[in-house]
This record gives sequence, C-alpha cells and structure tokens, in this order.
Amino acid sequence: MADTISSTEILLLVALVFIPAQTAARTILYTVDQNPNSISSPSPSPLPSPNSICESMVESQGYVCQPHQVTTKDGYILGLQRIPVGRSGKTADKPPVLLQHGIFSDAVTWLFNSPEESLAFILADNGYDVWLANTRGTISSRGHQSLSPNEPDYWNWSWDELAAHDLPAFFQYVHDQTGQKLHYVGHSLGTLMAFAAFSQDQLVNNLRSAALLSPIAYLNRIPSLLTKAAAELFLGEEIYWLGLHEFIPKGQQVAKLLENICNKPGINCKNLLTVFTGSNCCVNNSKINVFLDHEPQSTATKNLIHLAQMVRGGTIAKFDYGNKEENIKQYGQSTPPIYNMSSIPNETPLFLSYGGKDQLSDEKDVQVLLDKLKDHDQDKLVVQLVEEYAHLDFVFGVNANIVVYDPLMAFFRLH
Repeated sequence: MADTISSTEILLLVALVFIPAQTAARTILYTVDQNPNSISSPSPSPLPSPNSICESMVESQGYVCQPHQVTTKDGYILGLQRIPVGRSGKTADKPPVLLQHGIFSDAVTWLFNSPEESLAFILADNGYDVWLANTRGTISSRGHQSLSPNEPDYWNWSWDELAAHDLPAFFQYVHDQTGQKLHYVGHSLGTLMAFAAFSQDQLVNNLRSAALLSPIAYLNRIPSLLTKAAAELFLGEEIYWLGLHEFIPKGQQVAKLLENICNKPGINCKNLLTVFTGSNCCVNNSKINVFLDHEPQSTATKNLIHLAQMVRGGTIAKFDYGNKEENIKQYGQSTPPIYNMSSIPNETPLFLSYGGKDQLSDEKDVQVLLDKLKDHDQDKLVVQLVEEYAHLDFVFGVNANIVVYDPLMAFFRLH
C-alpha cells in the first residue's frame, strides 16, 4: 500500500486506528492540572453539524438516518445515528444492534465501504435496527453540560470512563427507545470497553449477544518494534505535561511523535500502516479519501497513557495514577483494580474474531484472553481466526461481508 498511498494518507490512516496510544505513564498524572504554567490544548478546527454522518455517509447512500443524543452520568452529550430501515424501506423486524468504533475514529468506521460491504448497511438491509455510537470527543459527541472541549477538564478521562459512562448510556438509550435487548458489535477499543463493562457485570442484562472484532484486552505481546519503541519513549506523558490534554491525531504532535520513533535504531517506517496494524490484505485503497474528508477524531491524552500502561504492564486494569496515595484516594487501594476477564458471566453470548496478521490484537494476547474465558459456556462462545486478516480488514475489508459478517449474523440469529 505504501506504493500507492501518499505518506500523508498513511499518517492519517494510522491516526484512525490505535497506535499513537503506545505511550506510558511514569509520574503523578493528577498534579498536571494544578500546574499554573500548563498550556491548554489547541482549539479544534470548525466542526460539521452533529448530523453530518447521517447526511454525508448514510442518506447519501439511500438510507433513512436519524440523529439522536444521549447524556452520560458525568455530563457528556454523545451523538448516535440510527438506521431504522433498510434501503428497500422495510421496517426493521429484528432486534437493535449497537455498533461501537475504536480510537481515533467514529461511526464512519461502519460506513466506509459500499452498502454491500459496510456492516451498518448490511445489518439494516437484513432487518436489524442499527444504532451507531460515537464516543466523547468525536465530532458528533463534543458536547457537555458544563464543560467546553477547549477546557482541560473536558479531556480528563480514559477508556475507564468510556466503559463506565459512555457505553452504559448508549445501551440504556437504545433499550429505552426500542424496548428490546440489543446485540453489540465492537472493534478494537470498542471491544476493550465491552470487556471492562461485562467483567463488572454491567450491561449484560440488556444484552442479547456481543460480537468483538480484533479483540483488545491484553496488549503486552504486541510484536511491532515501532509500537514498542513508542511505548518506551513515554511520549503521551510528555504531551500531557505540555498541557495538551486533547490529542489531535494530525499536525505537529503526530509528526513529532513519528519522527522521534522512526529515528530509533532498527525501526523502519517505510510502510507505517503495515508496521502499526499488520499487513491488511483486503482494504480498498480507492476509498482512502473518505477518511481524509472526515478526518481523524480526537481523543484524550490520558486515554493514550492508559492504553500504554496495558502495553507495558501486561494487565487490563483501571488507570494507574503512578502514586500510591492517589490510587488509594481514587480506588481505596495502592494499585489500580484489575478487570477480571474470568468474571464475565459464562452465559454471555460472545463472538470473537481475530486476525493472524494483526499487529494490535496479536494472537498471543488473544490467547491470554481465551485462557481467561476457559470456563465460559461452550455453546455461548464462538471464536474465529482469520489467518490472512490484520487490524483494519475486520471493518474495512472488501470481503469482510462474507468472511466475518455472515458468520456474525448467523451468531446473532441464534441469540
């Protein structure tokens, strides 16, 4: 792909997935906000209306789309898009499905390809009531009851809060609107959010089943030298200490990040997409401009630091403040509580699909997860290994409709 995609396009694609997150906390994070010399994050560029996904990505393909909003318990106002009918106009006669994107992206993840190849459209055309989630900080979800995205406090969150607040708000809203339990599909960070919530026995009462693509629960065995180098440089922490609480995956911050990493001995950055995500077999290069038009989405720098703690520590745990006193203040113990994957209710229907070429959801890390699920009811757990797939193929692959989505819908029909 490096031969046909410009370096700028590769950089933006990298920003859409997962990896600028591989930085790490090594000091007391909570004291940063007390620093009177810290500088605020740069103001974001003018944003499209919250309805832009409906207008530009769904209605343009001939589908009905309804914008919705939900407010989390901690005050964030999040956007949802609903596709209530298929292209034929027939009202959905199957249960609702909530689709949750990964980091640096939003609901466009599920609308990237043609209607015959994009999961959101495929589900709608097969009679499902489709709901597209957008986590806090993305274009559709930058509202708050009292905070502005220009304020550091707006960005004081990690995936802990996405699991504890955003995902429950989406679940409850869809359940209240439809009166039904729902199916869930997550990709990458969207799977981590679900694992964290399910392990604490949250959401499962409103859940029919969960399909988790490129599952992320353990990150200690990521094989990419580039990723490991990023983790060793503590760049997320340095960015945070500069006062950049919002990480915008474009511009000078990302350029400096990549420059620092690529200057490390033994690191080859010629094809960043492959180095970071694995060799994606089936992504349609001609669709790259869809991403460039929409642009990568912001996240909290604190979120990146939290993810890096997973890379370095080999555990799935709450955010580590790097200080016993602050951890005790936050959690009542000196170390962050672990999310115990073995605590996911054994009767929860799970469909896990992972790739043999994925550099983020590595096979060895997935095996650690599967070991934790060894007591799961066997008729409630389906595991699919797609040998030729890397990280992006699960959502952008032109053959994912056959390779992944057909088995996924067959799993839904059982539950």
